[in-house]
Amino acid sequence: MVEFVDSVGIAVQLIYYPPYHSKYNPIERCWGMLECHWNGARLTSAEAMLAWAGTMTWKGLHPIIELSKKVYRKGVSLTRKAMKEIETRLDRNPALPKYDILILPH
Repeated sequence: MVEFVDSVGIAVQLIYYPPYHSKYNPIERCWGMLECHWNGARLTSAEAMLAWAGTMTWKGLHPIIELSKKVYRKGVSLTRKAMKEIETRLDRNPALPKYDILILPH
């Protein structure tokens, strides 16, 4: 996100949902509807899963389905020095420091 903020040159505010509040997150609610939709279906392959996901509707809309084959590296982390540099650009809300973060561009 820090790289994105630098590329567009504007500040971005991240607001995270606290634990156990997924009912307010539209993505989580969509996942719940998908789980109900394919309840009991035999998802024996990626193709079967994509086909089932493509037939669901949520709020009258069909989702856009795409299989990602990107492999993400595991164990990638920043050094303390690198994280300290990034922290200087983060403006955390004192009342909610874990859930309300403003990322400032360079």
